[in-house]
Amino acid sequence: MSSFLFGFAGVLLLSLGARDQVLVARLAGRTGPAVMVAGWIAAVVSASAMAWAGAAIADRLAGPGKPMLVAFALVAAAFELAWPNRERGPKEPTHSAFAAFVVLLARQITDAGRFLVFALAAATALPWLVAAGAALGGGLALNVGHAAGVTLERAPLRAIRLVLSGLVLLGAAVIGLSARGLA
Repeated sequence: MSSFLFGFAGVLLLSLGARDQVLVARLAGRTGPAVMVAGWIAAVVSASAMAWAGAAIADRLAGPGKPMLVAFALVAAAFELAWPNRERGPKEPTHSAFAAFVVLLARQITDAGRFLVFALAAATALPWLVAAGAALGGGLALNVGHAAGVTLERAPLRAIRLVLSGLVLLGAAVIGLSARGLA
């Protein structure tokens, strides 16, 4: 059950101000409910894919390889959190649910939350519980963005994401150093 909760809380937290959440917030009120359906499907697909990838790669590693894989995935998550989001909202968004799904899936598969899913799936014995929690957390993060609408961008998202980046990077350093026997 802890795998589920870590996946849920981690993705929900690391999705604050993420590119997919900001896009859904910008589209709130301009598109119908199809964007939310597409977002939830993308959350399930991206969480499942990253959990599968993390578990599959970790199964092939021995010894300190697994913790180092986790550390590298967390470094990737920290890097993505620190990367500034300078995208502008679409001027004429399509109302196609499939187009929304493709765009949201592409944004989610490379975001910090899904790198965390990869790391948790590699580190735990129950990657599918991580995926289920992450899918729920990712979908809920999109709901928060949709409910907040344009007011989401008034929050200090950049500062929040930089603090989260520092915390994730610290976790990666501790895991990586302990895997090498240095901590």
